[in-house]
Amino acid sequence: MKKIIVTEKISDKGVALLKAQKDLQVDVEMNLSREELLKRIPEYDAIIVRSVTKINEEFYEHATNLKVVGRAGNGVDNIQMEGATKRGIIVVNTPESNIVSAAEHTIGLMLSSCRNTVKAHKMIESRVWNRDGLKGMELMGKTLGIIGLGRIGGLVTTRMQAFGMKVIAYDPYIADARFKKYNVKKCETLDELLKESDVITIHTPKTEETMNMITYKDWQKCKKGVRVVNCARGGLYNEQDLAKAIREGLVASAGVDVLVDEPKPISPLIDLPQCVLTPHLGADTQEAQDNVGIAIAEEVIAALRGEMVPNAVNLPALQAGELDTVKKFMALGEDLGKLYYQLEHSAVEKVEVIYSGALAEIETDMVTRAVLKGLFEPVLKERVNYVNAELTAEGRGVEVIESKENSPVNLLTVKVHTKKGTFTAAGNVNPEGEVRIKDINGYQFDIEPAAFMLAVNNEDKPGMIGQIGTLLGASKVNIATMQVSRNQQNGVAMMFLTVDSEVGKETLKLLQGLDGITKVQLIKI
Repeated sequence: MKKIIVTEKISDKGVALLKAQKDLQVDVEMNLSREELLKRIPEYDAIIVRSVTKINEEFYEHATNLKVVGRAGNGVDNIQMEGATKRGIIVVNTPESNIVSAAEHTIGLMLSSCRNTVKAHKMIESRVWNRDGLKGMELMGKTLGIIGLGRIGGLVTTRMQAFGMKVIAYDPYIADARFKKYNVKKCETLDELLKESDVITIHTPKTEETMNMITYKDWQKCKKGVRVVNCARGGLYNEQDLAKAIREGLVASAGVDVLVDEPKPISPLIDLPQCVLTPHLGADTQEAQDNVGIAIAEEVIAALRGEMVPNAVNLPALQAGELDTVKKFMALGEDLGKLYYQLEHSAVEKVEVIYSGALAEIETDMVTRAVLKGLFEPVLKERVNYVNAELTAEGRGVEVIESKENSPVNLLTVKVHTKKGTFTAAGNVNPEGEVRIKDINGYQFDIEPAAFMLAVNNEDKPGMIGQIGTLLGASKVNIATMQVSRNQQNGVAMMFLTVDSEVGKETLKLLQGLDGITKVQLIKI
């Protein structure tokens, strides 16, 4: 009989589901000291936590029998992933359990801010009956701009269309099929959305690209008196700039559930009567908490029984022997997938994964999933894993095709199809077990992927290599390897460099400005 310990609060329904399993023993211990937990953890096969219990190297050293860590919720900041992966411990979480609650809270904030509900309530609470300054705005017939048309964005779309709103959206990483599915106009640029919207709501992950995504200059592009909502992550709207825009009348009102410095109450939005603020309540409903509890119980039960786990954060549910066979090819597939969004930016319509030669005989399903994980990870960050990669593609309207070819050459080829054309990357694993990138858009290479790489397109003429090397040297960037490939069809060559450190934005700008250089891009693997 396998044993599970629950150290933090999950719903009673989740605990009941665990205890209903005849092959499991469940202990709920929410008041254990760290010392007591470390003493007892060797006897357990699984642990269920939320955000307080620290699952780190110290913990793993004591958890000698642990097979599964269940995180009831979305993030895994308190779980040290490398230690789990190294030991073959599966880490699961529940990223989709609160999406309805988050969508509904978005709409609640939208309605409250558009109708001055909180301000009106405070007046009545003060025994003042006065409607002056409380005139609101109807949503029917207005244009709602959604930044990020993922799962929550899609839920908000259907609900606000029922209000009679016209919905437009901006998401450069979503295929056209999803826009058509929701009958949403696709904005090709963020500026287009800003200029057309009466109400704006944002539903993106927090990444380098989306942090401070909307600043004061962006609010100046909007319709005067635009209404805004953020129920996603603090800092997507620059709070200082949003406060300035509200004070100047550029933005009429804001509904905000997430602040950049939360839980510290120091945001400039707090003192503005035009703002409706809540303390990160997007997932705080009874239904969402029940869903989280039930979902994490199901995940842990499945993982302990060796079944496919829908939300494995680190490794797929493969036997050790199978993993040894395919792990190199999974690494290759992930690296090839990571190239696309770092070299191109068009929304993906279709992905082809082609296995040639002896490679076609291995277990390819997990390699295809690794390609998709690599493809989406640069734009979605921690939300993508090997198990949910196919669902991520499906949710974004991306068709995935896997095929196998007879060939004397062992090659894994990834073709990414967009409206603008097809991006191709290919590679193999050599007899020494080294992952190699062999082809990028028709340019032939033999590259061992590195943490930092540079892809440079240049005119095929003398002096190009010298210019690149001289400038990088002056910028204190050491070149590990450099390869050059010609394309006789268009007279443009491509250099691929691996470097020992990240190349700064200023250096990239200088490289781009060199005579004969047409494109320079930094790639992180």
